[in-house]
Formats: sequence, structure tokens, C-alpha cells
Amino acid sequence: MSLFSYEGFAVLIVIMLALDLYQTRGGNVTIKKAAVWSLFWVALALTFNFVIYLYWQEMAPVSSYTNSEAATAFLTGYLLEKSLSVDNLFVFALIFGQFAVPEAIRPRVLMLGVVGALILRGIMIAVGAELLTQFHWVLYVFAAFLLYTGYKLWSEDEDEQDDFSDSLPVRLVKKCFRVSDSYQGNKLLVRDSQGWIATPLMIVIAVIALTDVMFALDSIPAIFAVTKEPFLVFTANVFALLGLRSLYFVLEGMLTRFCYLRPALAFILSFIGIKMLLMETRWAIPTPISLCVIVLTISAAIIGSLWKTRTVPAS
Repeated sequence: MSLFSYEGFAVLIVIMLALDLYQTRGGNVTIKKAAVWSLFWVALALTFNFVIYLYWQEMAPVSSYTNSEAATAFLTGYLLEKSLSVDNLFVFALIFGQFAVPEAIRPRVLMLGVVGALILRGIMIAVGAELLTQFHWVLYVFAAFLLYTGYKLWSEDEDEQDDFSDSLPVRLVKKCFRVSDSYQGNKLLVRDSQGWIATPLMIVIAVIALTDVMFALDSIPAIFAVTKEPFLVFTANVFALLGLRSLYFVLEGMLTRFCYLRPALAFILSFIGIKMLLMETRWAIPTPISLCVIVLTISAAIIGSLWKTRTVPAS
């Protein structure tokens, strides 16, 4: 078993998750600490990208990619998934606010959300890769879905916030359990005189699990437009998600300032949908161009947002 196998990479994931959990122990996460760890996760992803550039032929001897093509595909996929994952942060902040999640347990909730996302995306990558191998027309279904998602993201009103208080996960938990009024630390279930009773944390975890499914449905088809190599798709997703917790605590007070992020993500999803439609034609968009488009779009959205909201205090 080596790092270049799925088994070896799975061991690395467990180690990295344990490290991430260790550095947020106690629930006390300062912005400085979160910023340092965010940079660490980005540096780790770039290091892995360099490893791909050096050893891709050993990692995937039957791949048609050259070392530089594989490295470019990984970097493009990583930046794409990282960009899309920022949208998760808005929803996490919304969920924490609506359910009044105590700050001390937010790191643990985020960890469960990341683990759930990793599992779901691993399953969807395996299924998606097999579907693309067996049924070529699935490519166009993915492309249409991305274009539709980009349109919805572009046209939706940013002032309209989702209300999760009566969502399906909430109704299911309340149907199966009595729910207490207060949190009990990290406990999902507690006992009282009448038996087991769920805490609000169980509802929060159920809602986050649903959002994991929703975001996976967007991100997995998108990265298959960049590369069909399952190992690159999976590793790009893993590295994009690993730094999500630290990034949340860095941006928590600034999320409302990113006013141009949604239009930027809508444009990227639409662009990736078009790229997928053109993949096997003479108008196919090269991966390096996709990389440039993603970097320029997100950079412009961040700079433009911060400039427009420069007089708005962080919340």
C-alpha cells in the first residue's frame, strides 16, 4: 500500500482529519489560528500537486495524461472545488444562526459535515466515473445540470435566505424523537425520565447532511468536466474540503461582504457546463484555459466584493 493507492490516500485522510480535529480541540478557534491552518491546508494541496507532477507515471501508469497534464487537471479541479465549497460556508453560517448553535460545538459540527461530505462525494465519484465509462450520454446530462444550476444561482435573490426550520431533516428527526429545547454539549441523544430524547444538535447534523448532498450534486459533475481520472477527482475534492473548517472561522465575520461571489460561482458553473458540452468536439476548451478562467473569475469577485463593501464593518 502506498500514498498513490486509494487505500494509502484513505489512511492519509484519516491522519489529516485527526490533525484538524486536534487543532480545534476545546472549541476555541481564533482567527489567527484558523488563518494559519487555512494556509497550511492550501500549502499541503500545492505540495501534493507537485508530487503529482513528479510521480504521476508511477501513480497511474496506464493513464493517458502526462505529468504536467495531470498536475494541471488536479490544480484546476482543486481550485474549482475550493471555489464551490465557499458557498457551503454561507449555508453553514445560516444554519448556525437559525438553530443558535453554541460557538463551542461549531468546530465539531463542521467536522461531521466535512466527513459526511467526503463520504458522499467518494460514493458519487465512484458512481459518476462508472456512468461516464458505460454511458457517454451522461456527460450531456451533467452539462445540462450544471447550466441549470448556474442559471438558478444567477437568478435567485440573494436577500432571500433559506429557512431550514421546517425542512425534511427537521421533520424526520421530530417524527422519530422527542427534541429537547437546549444543547447538551456534543451529545446527540440524552436520557430523561421518559427515555431517549434528541438534542437540537441532532437536527443540525441532519440539516448539514442534506446540504452535503445538495452541494455534492453540483460539485461532482463540475469536476468531471475538468478530468475523468477518478483519483484526481477524489483527491481534489478531499484537499478542497479539508481546509473548509479553518476557512469558515477565518471568513465567519466577513461572509456578508462577498456580494459578488454568487454571480461568480454561477458564471463558473455555466462555463464548466459549456466546457463539458464541448469536451469531445474541435472546440474543446483546454484545461489550462479553464484554470485561468476560474482563477480570474474568483479573484475578480473577491477583489470587487471587498472594494464595494470596504465601508461595511465585519459582522
